[in-house]
Amino acid sequence: MDVVSVDSLSKLYQKYESDLREVRDSQRAFLERRGKTMKAQLDDLEAEITYLLLRDHRPERVVEIGTFYGWSTMWILSALRDNGIGHLYSFDIVDKVVSNVPAELAADRWTFTMGDVRQHLDKIPGNTDYLFIDADHGARFARWYTENLFPAVPRGIPTSVHDVYHGRRPKPMSEGSVVIKWLDEHNVEYFTPSLAKAPEAMEQLTEVKRDLGLAEPVKKSTDNPMIFFNLPG
Repeated sequence: MDVVSVDSLSKLYQKYESDLREVRDSQRAFLERRGKTMKAQLDDLEAEITYLLLRDHRPERVVEIGTFYGWSTMWILSALRDNGIGHLYSFDIVDKVVSNVPAELAADRWTFTMGDVRQHLDKIPGNTDYLFIDADHGARFARWYTENLFPAVPRGIPTSVHDVYHGRRPKPMSEGSVVIKWLDEHNVEYFTPSLAKAPEAMEQLTEVKRDLGLAEPVKKSTDNPMIFFNLPG
């Protein structure tokens, strides 16, 4: 997959506008019904970008590290459902996600493993073709996955890591500082819609959404601290 950019994402927003609109409406309604019992982590842009990249890449095996209440899980499963192909393998030390993900989305396209993923590396499909990470945000965990998980999956696959850019720079001794250093050392470009790090990109994508009539928020927070990149080949 090519490096993510505002231009490439603008085209994906246009290409999948109708399906994305339905997913946004469904997610908004779900959040309104569940209220405080659903703690939704992903902000709108990063959730939508995840959905759009999954639609366009059409992966057969997606790995999600960190589910919490299942907000990201639902976005991912919605993309796999709309693709008509793909299976999601999710890992977390808590199982709140199980009671939140609708049966219609889970269907036969989802496998959840409860426990520390560091103890379940053997359950990560060797032919994973999309990697999503939103778990422990400490430096130690980031060092683990850059040293153990990244080498265990194929080179070049689309990957995203949440909670990196809540500020213009990752916090010292954080997951973000470790993964950004790793990307720099491996000459890997990345994209972020972060309000703090890349306000111009965020505004440009917001304008695209306004033009398409997708301006109404699903979730009010606009931090969007996720980064998107392809693992080096």
